[in-house]
Amino acid sequence: MPQIIPLAPSPNQSFAVQLHVDGSPLTLNLVLRWSEMAGYWVMTIFDSAQNLLLDSIPLITGWYPGANILAQYAYLAIGSAFILNEGNSLSDYPGRSDLGTSFALLWDDTAPAQEAIA
Repeated sequence: MPQIIPLAPSPNQSFAVQLHVDGSPLTLNLVLRWSEMAGYWVMTIFDSAQNLLLDSIPLITGWYPGANILAQYAYLAIGSAFILNEGNSLSDYPGRSDLGTSFALLWDDTAPAQEAIA
């Protein structure tokens, strides 16, 4: 079941999320930070024991199948994540001050491999 993760536009955020992914509970620790050099937000994901799973995932929108920012990491079985443009922004990614207001983070079950769909 899709879950909206509450976000704020503050430049550095760290928080734990309690998710329900693929029928099982899952706790992840997320770190979101604004990258001055790149000009976009990135996300780092740790498991509940603070083991690094993924680092510096760009928070961008897109069309299927590119919209799932975790698609290439399906082997981790931590679900799918999507950045949704909920505002009127013409940008493909949240700016420094509109993460959590014009853009939302949606978490869902792990997406099936494209080969399984075909």
